[in-house]
Amino acid sequence: MRIIDLSVLLNDDSPVYPGDPVTKIEEAAVRERDGYEDHYVSTNTHTGTHIDAPKHMVDGGKTLNQFPIEKFIGRGIYIKVENKKFDLDAIKKAAIREGDIVLFHTGMSDVYYKPEYYDEYPGIPEEVANYLVEKKVNIVGVDMPSVDHEPYNTHKTLLKNEVLIIENLTNLAQLEGKEFEIFALPIKLDIDAAPARVIAKL
Repeated sequence: MRIIDLSVLLNDDSPVYPGDPVTKIEEAAVRERDGYEDHYVSTNTHTGTHIDAPKHMVDGGKTLNQFPIEKFIGRGIYIKVENKKFDLDAIKKAAIREGDIVLFHTGMSDVYYKPEYYDEYPGIPEEVANYLVEKKVNIVGVDMPSVDHEPYNTHKTLLKNEVLIIENLTNLAQLEGKEFEIFALPIKLDIDAAPARVIAKL
């Protein structure tokens, strides 16, 4: 068995979607003074590796805590996105099944700390989103800051059909050509999204 961590580090240097507040980590207690160490963490729910719930974009949509834990665990499907182009015909060859967790490797994680991470990422076309909904996948994950751009139609298509979204993944290249299971466990929050530790078990 091999475990691959697909999550980025969350700290004060974590890049944020343009306009979002930055992450702040501050000391709440110091061992030398208080006998223990403790911290305050202030972060946007869409910073770092996180999972979007339907409530993020859908009126009356579910929050993450309203889904059974089984929703976040499943067979993983790796799909390489060549030249930042989502090819529906190529995606159809991936033998996607109901309940799968589909991960798109675009290579954008290679520039995670650079401006082009937010300026140059490709969006998932609506026709691809509709196909994934038809296949009844559980989750779609990307190594990008978002699955699309304004007006966020792909977000809405997936989330209104309760297909969850993982953003800001990393290390996806290590999954190419492998069979694996995904564990994508968000903090149990009653809101629109939450940071998550996402791992692949080979």
